[in-house]
Amino acid sequence: MARGRLSVEAYAAGVQAGDRAVLARAITLVESQRADDQVLARELVAALQTGDSRAGGALRVGITGSPGAGKSTLIEALGLHLVRDLGRRVAVLAVDPSSVRSGGSILGDKTRMQELAREPRAFIRPSPSLGELGGVARHTRETVLLCEAAGFDVVLVETVGVGQSEVMVAQLVDCFLVLMLAGAGDELQGIKRGILELADILAITKADGDNLAAAERARAEYALAMRLIRPKHAGWSVPVVTTSSVTGAGLAALWQTVERHREALQAGPAWQAQREAQHVYWLWRAIEAELMRRFAADPEVLARRPALEAAVRAGRLSPDHAAAELLAAFAGPAGR
Repeated sequence: MARGRLSVEAYAAGVQAGDRAVLARAITLVESQRADDQVLARELVAALQTGDSRAGGALRVGITGSPGAGKSTLIEALGLHLVRDLGRRVAVLAVDPSSVRSGGSILGDKTRMQELAREPRAFIRPSPSLGELGGVARHTRETVLLCEAAGFDVVLVETVGVGQSEVMVAQLVDCFLVLMLAGAGDELQGIKRGILELADILAITKADGDNLAAAERARAEYALAMRLIRPKHAGWSVPVVTTSSVTGAGLAALWQTVERHREALQAGPAWQAQREAQHVYWLWRAIEAELMRRFAADPEVLARRPALEAAVRAGRLSPDHAAAELLAAFAGPAGR
């Protein structure tokens, strides 16, 4: 066993006992890009998904929104409401922007959600997005399972929210919450239809003080806009609510709306069907990631890549043509 790593049995026992130190180490293992760590991580996840494990039992909520919408502030306020008023155990996976050079998180939990981080029933884990679309780290799904196995019954996933596709986070959670900010110009300008089509709930943030009237107007305008969007699930119309992380107004109602969404989906086949579709989605994302890893490391690809990239850069060869040549080199004679 390499230094610093535990056995699968020790990781599993520690996680299921709610040992925070072991949980943190297990998440680090899952996030590792080392091949030997990934073998161990897969064994750990498999062990935690068998028997009477709590993995898969939490309510998973994705939270996204543009910078300035107050995602972290709302998550902290909502998390405090959940642990203090409702007695829930909350895990927050704050997927941070990654440094282009190092791949590490630019932000960290030491500068965000400080009050929630001190709560014994809460666990906050920042993870680098590593350039993944939607700001979802490649192994966020496995991290969710680890937190569930550790006994957290609510998992909040905060995305980067800087314009990338949010499809991946919607394929990770049960409820997708989109935060909107009022008072920033025409409320309906620049709305990403794709994001609204993924939304289960819309929340207008910072509905307090001088911004309260603007938030109410925004709520009405977004409610009208959502009537033009086909809902994701039959029997559920996307509600638009207002919240304030400063005063706490609307936070309890927001969580009640999340619970109503779960009840609506669980009343029919939608809940289980969504979870099953997500499993298949992540199967193919895992296949894509492994194929890309093998492709990038292939000797034939490595040998031909510099010349082909130079030809594309100089305009002598189209990207599609160069891609076809690299794929043919990767496939070898048998694939031609």
